[in-house]
Amino acid sequence: MDGTLVDSSELHFIAWREALAAEGRSYDHSDHDAVFGMRNDDLLRRLIGPEITAPEIARIAGAKERHYRKLMAEAGIEPLPGVRAWLSALPRSGFRMAIASSAPRENLDAILAATGLAGAFDAVISSEEVSHGKPHPAVFLRAAERVGATPDRCVVVEDAPAGVLAGKRGGMRVIGVGPRHAELGADLSVERLDELAEGAFDRLLQPG
Repeated sequence: MDGTLVDSSELHFIAWREALAAEGRSYDHSDHDAVFGMRNDDLLRRLIGPEITAPEIARIAGAKERHYRKLMAEAGIEPLPGVRAWLSALPRSGFRMAIASSAPRENLDAILAATGLAGAFDAVISSEEVSHGKPHPAVFLRAAERVGATPDRCVVVEDAPAGVLAGKRGGMRVIGVGPRHAELGADLSVERLDELAEGAFDRLLQPG
C-alpha cells in the first residue's frame, strides 16, 4: 500500500527511528531501505536479532505505529498520481481488487479513510491475517482466495523488494513501482502508476 497507493515511506522511517531511539538503537535510511515492506515482527528480528522476545516486539512495534498514525494525521495523505484513475478503470475491465499488506489493519483503515479509497477494494488483507510476512507469498495468496482468483490470473502492484519477491513466489504477475524492480523479476517496472499504458494489466495476463 505504501509506495503504491500512497507515499508515506518517510513517515514510516521517522516513526521507526523514534521508536528505536527510545530503545537506544539507531535507524538510518540504509536500514529502512533494507527492511521496508516487511512485517513488523520480521523487521525487528532482522534489525535486532532472533533473540528479541514477543513482548519486546509488541512494545516497539506498538510505539512505532502510534508515532506513524500521529505523523500521518498531522501531515495528511493523498493517493499517488494515477491511483484514482486506475482504481476507476480496472473494475470496468472486470478486475476485482484487494489490498494485501504487511501493515496492521488499523493503519490500513486509517489510510483508506484519509484518502477516501475504502470503497474501491473487494478485500483488505492485513499482517494480522497471515502467519508469514513478505517475501513469503501468504498475504497475496489469501487476497487471491478472497477475490476468487487463481494466482496465475492475478497482478500484484508493489514498490517494496520483499513484495515483488512475494508476488513472484506466489505465481503472480508483478508490476514493480519505483527503480530497480526489474532486477528482482518484476514483469513490468515503472516509476509511478500514471506511467502505465492503458491495458497494461490485461496484457500481463495474456498467455505466452
